[in-house]
Amino acid sequence: MTSLYLASGSPRRRELLTQIGVPFSVISADIDETPLPDESPLAYVERLARAKAAAGRARLGVTQAAAGTCVLGADTAVVLDGRILGKPLDEADAQAMLLALSAREHEVLTAIAVLNGERCESRVVRSLVKFRSISAEETHAYWSSGEPRDKAGAYAIQGLAAVFVAGLNGSYSAVVGLPVCETAELLGHFGIPCWQNLVVR
Repeated sequence: MTSLYLASGSPRRRELLTQIGVPFSVISADIDETPLPDESPLAYVERLARAKAAAGRARLGVTQAAAGTCVLGADTAVVLDGRILGKPLDEADAQAMLLALSAREHEVLTAIAVLNGERCESRVVRSLVKFRSISAEETHAYWSSGEPRDKAGAYAIQGLAAVFVAGLNGSYSAVVGLPVCETAELLGHFGIPCWQNLVVR
């Protein structure tokens, strides 16, 4: 059976991939995540997902990178008014992001890419998240928790920031970091089924 490598250090992505019963190994894939001039947010996340898959595959040895091995890359961006909100630099940056998202709806774009050396397929999933009104005091308390420090848009929907979310139109798992429906479908194109841990009686 085709073996899979996840080119991501995200524990959320590991949990979601495990959730759908797909065995995998983790490989690092450090890339430059600087947006290109005039690059749209959608093109940006798709490019990064494909670049992470390629970087992960490049780290594999010749034997590991042989036929029958796939690498999955993913990237998530929080987008407000066409502007990508990356990981916050400090508390002031996180507070500015959260207050900008307060009482508004924003986009979350998550791209996935699977590469087997012969071909690469990718998908981009768009979700809309609406926040309730957030006070400056809440942003300070949230920053003090440590949760938003390495999160795009300065929040984690699966964590403490769940209390900010007044509505979601789209894929919850995509907002977390890996759209499980689309990931399962894409992996199926490469001969990697989900539910491999399921014992059918």
